[in-house]
Amino acid sequence: MMEELNKQRMHKLSLSNRRTCNICGVSDVLSFDVSEILLETEQGMLMIKGSDLHVNRLTLEKGEIDVEGKVDSLTYSETAGFSKQGESLLGKLFK
Repeated sequence: MMEELNKQRMHKLSLSNRRTCNICGVSDVLSFDVSEILLETEQGMLMIKGSDLHVNRLTLEKGEIDVEGKVDSLTYSETAGFSKQGESLLGKLFK
Protein backbone atom coordinates (compact mmCIF):
# COMPACT_ATOMS: atom_id res chain seq x y z
CA MET A 1 0.00 0.00 0.00
CA MET A 2 2.77 2.43 0.91
CA GLU A 3 4.60 1.67 -2.37
CA GLU A 4 1.49 2.63 -4.35
CA LEU A 5 1.37 6.01 -2.63
CA ASN A 6 5.04 6.62 -3.39
CA LYS A 7 4.58 5.78 -7.09
CA GLN A 8 1.68 8.21 -7.47
CA ARG A 9 2.75 11.82 -7.91
CA MET A 10 1.17 14.55 -5.86
CA HIS A 11 -1.37 16.55 -7.87
CA LYS A 12 -1.30 20.30 -7.32
CA LEU A 13 -2.92 23.10 -9.29
CA SER A 14 -2.16 26.79 -8.83
CA LEU A 15 -4.11 29.46 -10.74
CA SER A 16 -3.18 33.14 -10.49
CA ASN A 17 -5.56 35.87 -11.68
CA ARG A 18 -7.19 33.40 -14.11
CA ARG A 19 -4.15 33.94 -16.38
CA THR A 20 -1.30 31.72 -15.18
CA CYS A 21 -1.79 28.08 -14.23
CA ASN A 22 0.90 25.75 -12.83
CA ILE A 23 -0.02 22.08 -12.53
CA CYS A 24 1.93 19.16 -11.00
CA GLY A 25 0.95 15.49 -11.19
CA VAL A 26 0.28 15.47 -14.93
CA SER A 27 0.85 12.12 -16.63
CA ASP A 28 -0.14 13.03 -20.21
CA VAL A 29 -1.38 15.86 -22.43
CA LEU A 30 -4.15 14.44 -24.62
CA SER A 31 -4.96 17.54 -26.66
CA PHE A 32 -4.55 21.29 -26.62
CA ASP A 33 -5.44 24.36 -28.64
CA VAL A 34 -6.10 28.04 -27.87
CA SER A 35 -9.53 27.33 -26.33
CA GLU A 36 -9.10 23.97 -24.57
CA ILE A 37 -6.43 21.78 -22.97
CA LEU A 38 -7.13 18.17 -21.95
CA LEU A 39 -4.75 16.61 -19.42
CA GLU A 40 -4.52 13.24 -17.73
CA THR A 41 -3.57 13.82 -14.07
CA GLU A 42 -3.09 11.69 -10.98
CA GLN A 43 -6.59 12.75 -9.88
CA GLY A 44 -8.42 12.12 -13.15
CA MET A 45 -8.91 13.91 -16.45
CA LEU A 46 -8.63 17.71 -16.29
CA MET A 47 -10.16 19.93 -18.96
CA ILE A 48 -9.08 23.57 -19.01
CA LYS A 49 -11.29 25.85 -21.10
CA GLY A 50 -10.64 29.46 -21.93
CA SER A 51 -9.22 31.69 -24.62
CA ASP A 52 -5.71 32.39 -25.89
CA LEU A 53 -4.41 29.34 -23.96
CA HIS A 54 -0.74 28.46 -24.43
CA VAL A 55 1.45 25.74 -22.91
CA ASN A 56 4.60 27.57 -21.80
CA ARG A 57 6.43 24.68 -20.16
CA LEU A 58 5.83 20.95 -20.29
CA THR A 59 7.97 18.46 -18.38
CA LEU A 60 6.25 15.06 -18.43
CA GLU A 61 9.22 13.40 -16.68
CA LYS A 62 8.42 15.55 -13.63
CA GLY A 63 4.68 15.70 -14.40
CA GLU A 64 4.60 19.50 -14.62
CA ILE A 65 2.92 21.92 -17.01
CA ASP A 66 2.56 25.72 -17.10
CA VAL A 67 -0.36 27.27 -18.97
CA GLU A 68 -1.03 30.92 -19.79
CA GLY A 69 -4.16 32.56 -21.14
CA LYS A 70 -7.64 33.44 -19.92
CA VAL A 71 -8.97 30.46 -17.95
CA ASP A 72 -12.78 30.17 -17.92
CA SER A 73 -13.19 26.71 -16.36
CA LEU A 74 -11.32 23.77 -14.87
CA THR A 75 -13.28 20.50 -14.99
CA TYR A 76 -12.26 17.14 -13.57
CA SER A 77 -13.66 13.77 -14.61
CA GLU A 78 -12.75 10.21 -13.65
CA THR A 79 -10.44 8.13 -15.83
CA ALA A 80 -11.80 4.71 -14.88
CA GLY A 81 -13.72 2.89 -17.59
CA PHE A 82 -12.80 5.11 -20.55
CA SER A 83 -11.02 2.50 -22.61
CA LYS A 84 -12.81 -0.60 -21.34
CA GLN A 85 -15.91 -0.21 -23.47
CA GLY A 86 -14.09 0.42 -26.75
CA GLU A 87 -15.16 4.05 -27.08
CA SER A 88 -12.59 6.77 -27.40
CA LEU A 89 -11.78 9.03 -24.46
CA LEU A 90 -12.78 12.19 -26.32
CA GLY A 91 -16.04 10.56 -27.44
CA LYS A 92 -16.97 9.88 -23.82
CA LEU A 93 -16.01 13.36 -22.63
CA PHE A 94 -18.09 15.17 -25.23
CA LYS A 95 -21.33 13.18 -25.06
